Amino acid sequence: MSEKRFQKRGKGSSYVDSCGATVIGRCVGVLLLVMCSLRAVAASPDCSRTFTLALHDHGLLYSADTDSGIDKDFAEELIRRSGCKVGVSLMSRARIWQLIESGALDFSLSGIASPERNRFASFAWYFSNKYYLLVRKDAGMQQLADFENSERFQLGVIRSFRYSTSANRLVDRLAAANRVSQAGGLAPLYQALTLGRIQGMIMEPFDYPAVEQREIRDVTSIIEFPDPPVPHGLIMSKKALSVAEQEKWRALVNEMRADGTVRRIFSKYFSPKLAATLVDFQVNP
Repeated sequence: MSEKRFQKRGKGSSYVDSCGATVIGRCVGVLLLVMCSLRAVAASPDCSRTFTLALHDHGLLYSADTDSGIDKDFAEELIRRSGCKVGVSLMSRARIWQLIESGALDFSLSGIASPERNRFASFAWYFSNKYYLLVRKDAGMQQLADFENSERFQLGVIRSFRYSTSANRLVDRLAAANRVSQAGGLAPLYQALTLGRIQGMIMEPFDYPAVEQREIRDVTSIIEFPDPPVPHGLIMSKKALSVAEQEKWRALVNEMRADGTVRRIFSKYFSPKLAATLVDFQVNP
């Protein structure tokens, strides 16, 4: 029962005071709802046009064969929360970066920053991982210096990919010596590795299922690069999106991290412990 039911009413004033207070209270309530709605609209992305987002075929991030993966799940939830219409397509990583730079593509996923990329793209981080060198056992190499000094060591990489600091340094030094083979994706690199055409390739946790296949596992070993985990995130084209709109999309990604959605997505593909390692990280301001 309301508190008013227990108030004593004086002559001629109680009815007006009571009704006036009720009307004012209702007006304030409506005003607060309107203000909250306006704030929500202001914080939401501008959905006045259709956006574009590209996935790339890369292990557990996305598999074209099964039309499934972490990035597909992430994209679907991000699009749902935005309320916007987003066309999703599949492209090579090299093509994605070209279109992000030109402004012909709005978004992609699981991208990492570099000084060059920071000129035309901004990021909203949602996971972080380390890099590893998958090397043939018969190469007889145990540490990174061995690879740089061996004239016969050939490294395989995905075209346009960048990695952690030490991995990038190795790639750049071997490329300068014409000892890097590039491919459009993981499958041709695995094939080249098993056939001995390359002696090593750089891998991430998303490559674990393929690496555990017997024909690869039996002939390779794994060496960890001595670098901290590298943040990965939503890639946003600076040419296609204003700074204000970038912040709205970044807020959606941060919301997905904060409420546990990102962790739940990763837990579908990894053990709870590894999923936590990948998604629980500090973002530098």
